Amino acid sequence: MAKAANDFTKMVQDIWAAYPIDTKAFEETFKTSADYSEKLSKVALSAAGKSTDLSSKFAKDTIAKIGAATKVQEDPANYAKVLTDFATAQVEASAEIATAFADIAKKANTEAMEIVMAAGKAASDDAAKAVKKATEEVTAATKKVAA
Repeated sequence: MAKAANDFTKMVQDIWAAYPIDTKAFEETFKTSADYSEKLSKVALSAAGKSTDLSSKFAKDTIAKIGAATKVQEDPANYAKVLTDFATAQVEASAEIATAFADIAKKANTEAMEIVMAAGKAASDDAAKAVKKATEEVTAATKKVAA
């Protein structure tokens, strides 16, 4: 079995040797892809960190408000007021946190789109260079054949 694997490896190496390929383009593509991936990961991780911080703050604020709402009231009617105040504060805080989450998402989306647009422009520029180079090579080859 090991011999068969070695024979297959040799065969694949022979095939690649028969068709020499400049791997620089592949290496550049990989490096470019890894670079954009790193940039997009930074955007996502930053947004996740900000969202986590926001969620934590909201939870801590809610716990503090619950603590205030659970204090003993001398007049039973005050319990209704405390609960109403708590509910009102939570509605306001919920609206604020929803807006803050939307801002985080909007910023992350904008940053990601800028990265994607830059990648698209770079790919377009690379394709234009490749077409120009290929055209020049075909033109040179045609002139050689015609001469």
